[in-house]
Amino acid sequence: MVRILEGLRIVEGSAFVAAPLAGMTLAQMGADVIRFDRIRGGLDNARWPVTKSGRSLFWAGLNKGKRSLAVDMTTPRGQEIVTRLICQPGEGKGIFLTNLRVRGWMDYDQLKKHRADLIMMSVTGDRRGGPQVDYTVNPAVGFPMATGPEDSTEPVGHVLPAWDCITGQQAALGILAAERHRRLTGNGQIVELALKDMALAMLGNLGIIGEVTVNGYDRPKMGNSLYGAYAQDFVCKCGGRIIIVGLTQRQWDNIKAATHTQEAFEELAVRLGANLNREGARFEHRHAISEVLKPFFDTRRIDEFEAVFNERSVTWSRYRSFKQAVEEDPDISTDNPMFSMLEHPGIGTYLTPGNPIAFSDAERIAPVRAPALGENTDEILSDIGYSDGEIANLHDDLIVAGPA
Repeated sequence: MVRILEGLRIVEGSAFVAAPLAGMTLAQMGADVIRFDRIRGGLDNARWPVTKSGRSLFWAGLNKGKRSLAVDMTTPRGQEIVTRLICQPGEGKGIFLTNLRVRGWMDYDQLKKHRADLIMMSVTGDRRGGPQVDYTVNPAVGFPMATGPEDSTEPVGHVLPAWDCITGQQAALGILAAERHRRLTGNGQIVELALKDMALAMLGNLGIIGEVTVNGYDRPKMGNSLYGAYAQDFVCKCGGRIIIVGLTQRQWDNIKAATHTQEAFEELAVRLGANLNREGARFEHRHAISEVLKPFFDTRRIDEFEAVFNERSVTWSRYRSFKQAVEEDPDISTDNPMFSMLEHPGIGTYLTPGNPIAFSDAERIAPVRAPALGENTDEILSDIGYSDGEIANLHDDLIVAGPA
């Protein structure tokens, strides 16, 4: 089996989402990712969601495919172990991923004394190193004030930690870019990525900074509409809720054909004096468009139009809860090659995703469960040169630990 990142080793000291996600992404492409934690577990060792017995499903989800070292880093011997692991010589090694507040012996300047070409990816809260998380960054950049029902003035947070997710992927990309640079030049470096900067970059990339600066426009709440085009949710006769999207001309034409509203929209366009083939016009007149479409959904159950919508390639979706999605969506099943049924010791067997990227010249790697805390301690110590006797002494002196 070809593993795209075979031979690459990343040492990870992390917690929560962004950095663990970066490490897991690389592990699922074949890299050897070693996560080190305190003997009693890291900050996210018991992060919700958890099982009834208290085992973290969060940990199991974001540490798949890694190896685990449990070590007491408050001791000089523990610090020596982590330093030796991070700075181990060899091609593809010497890469450190962290979002911990590193200082002293674990900061970049100290570590690179042991390996001059060290690559260190440091994920921070803000560019000054301040403590920020997704749920503080998102309000700071404005999205909750533009989220929610049109008539609401209250901010609405988002359950998805989007900036964590994007930052995790960017951190993985940054590591690969720095590793390529090292192969070409022989030079290591520290790579810094701030969660808030990631959000601010997207604020600019999506045109929002320009919209404020150039147009003087502060985007208000618009419910479930699609800004700048047409999308709207409808409650159907059965009580189910769906959303349809008419972003492109083709999507718009497919909606009209599937709902038999071509003539009605021609009349509406004349009445409004608008060209509804323009996506901006569809947004401006979204309420009038929805009034034309509403009777279609008011008088039909979802199962009465689902087949037609799919045949006519309407861009649409049902609204589902997490539970409904897991139980109803065929893409959340082993029919999707990304997923496998995987046993997680102490938790149970359930559907588990692997890497969503499919390479044409490499077989998809099936997901590998997350390790128990300290599960790989002995083999990792052996890998970096400790003898069996030294490993035994480290256990006896409580410097390291195996799985509980």
